Amino acid sequence: MKLLYFLFLGLALETAAFSIPNLEARKSKRCIGNTVHTRKTWCEYDINTDYTTVVPNTGVTRQYWFSVDEVTVALDGFSRPAMAVNGTYPGPTIYANWGDEVVVHVTNHLDESGNGTSIHWHGIRQNYTNPNDVFGGIIIDGPASSNYDVDKGVLFLNDWSHQTADELYTYAQTQGPPTLNNGLINGTNVYNGTTGGSRFTMRANQGESYRLRIINAAIDTHWKFMIDNHTLTVISMDLVPIEPYTTNFINIGMGQRYDVIVTANQALVARNFWMRAVPQTQCSENDSVDNIKGIFHYDTRIGTPETSPYEFQDGCVDEDMSNLVPIVSKSVSPADWSSVEDVAVSTNANNLFRWYLNSTTMEVAWQDPTLLQIYNNATTFSDSSGIIELPNANEWVYLLINTSMPIAHPIHLHGHDFFILAQGSNPWDGTTVSSTNPPRRDTAMLESAGYLLIAFETDNPGAWLMHCHIGWHTSEGFALQFVERSDEIKDLIDYQTLNQNCVAWTAYDSAYGIEQEDSGV
Repeated sequence: MKLLYFLFLGLALETAAFSIPNLEARKSKRCIGNTVHTRKTWCEYDINTDYTTVVPNTGVTRQYWFSVDEVTVALDGFSRPAMAVNGTYPGPTIYANWGDEVVVHVTNHLDESGNGTSIHWHGIRQNYTNPNDVFGGIIIDGPASSNYDVDKGVLFLNDWSHQTADELYTYAQTQGPPTLNNGLINGTNVYNGTTGGSRFTMRANQGESYRLRIINAAIDTHWKFMIDNHTLTVISMDLVPIEPYTTNFINIGMGQRYDVIVTANQALVARNFWMRAVPQTQCSENDSVDNIKGIFHYDTRIGTPETSPYEFQDGCVDEDMSNLVPIVSKSVSPADWSSVEDVAVSTNANNLFRWYLNSTTMEVAWQDPTLLQIYNNATTFSDSSGIIELPNANEWVYLLINTSMPIAHPIHLHGHDFFILAQGSNPWDGTTVSSTNPPRRDTAMLESAGYLLIAFETDNPGAWLMHCHIGWHTSEGFALQFVERSDEIKDLIDYQTLNQNCVAWTAYDSAYGIEQEDSGV
């Protein structure tokens, strides 16, 4: 059975003393054969192993303790309150090898603001672990589709405002998207008019190649990333290894990740080069469009680069589908186009901006989460829950998202990598479909006045959120849930933990009168 959906777009708190155990040492045991010259191998596996069906059993459990705190930071020289994990921004990176078990202990210390919170892992499908679902990095060592010398780890790109998230949301729902002040590369930058802050720097040795794991953690900025005079070899998107291809820059939407390799081969040209994260002004505004930069340098002495950027056309689009070819080939079953269920999304011009699905903006009840409803044998859900039920196992679901508005949206799905069957601007012609090993990932761009056709298989029971990754749009209700194979979900729920969290939240809500002002996600 196949289902096709159309989307049309218009406009447990603690206060006790808390100490953080030391983060566990990496204990990374390099598999035999995985060297700078043989990155495609990993123990008895290689880059062609189907990681969706084969998981090594390393017998290693890695534990991390995270405290979500309220801090004051001056990441670009301008001081403001913020939320951080273990006092750092970005938060600590989780390291693991393919097949390790990772246990993360999270404690909420947002005492002053009284915010509840949850943690979501991009790139991790949470297969059969739906109930266990700020930012930090996750690095899972395994085979790679191209060789490199040194893994430089995570490179975070995020926009930055000198206002708090609450202030930004209030402005967004009354005035529309706010203008951001700046952007950060791995949590640092400089800002006009301030004396603090610093450029992110990365030292290179002539002839060496470096793996960068680039993450767009922005709330409302689509980036073009480049290093002047250097070429990027792209080897992975959203944790899916792909056939390597080269480019001068990459497009990276909110929530997306790309692994790239850069070879340091320009030392005779200059000693210092700009590393640029360029906001695309077609879809958001930033006061520091030309100032979000780091320094890629060949010398121990860091100087101010005098290099120029590559030419590009401003736009909020994905990398070309033809370049995004997964190493592990998978194809999509043909759709039964006669079976169509309509899901309509539009905007309503009101005093407050809201996004609507079937004439209802999504608003989940914090005190009555979907998983608790399922555990309590709910058979119907409120319209405001934005739920689409997918009761059957191993069927293909097709989702066509259209918009006539000149606004691009990064669409993110929890619990699955989806297949991109068609993507572009203007209306879809109804026939052009790429079903043989198309790109698969968990976040893709719905282009301005364009379309996005995706598919996924119902192979992971749970309540899975799909939403726009622009922060204001999610808060304003641009989201829905897929309740997938509901008959199997109850047996997967750790009710004791779920109920403990719900009881703690109810008690806190009763004591402090928490007011839910947005969609709840």
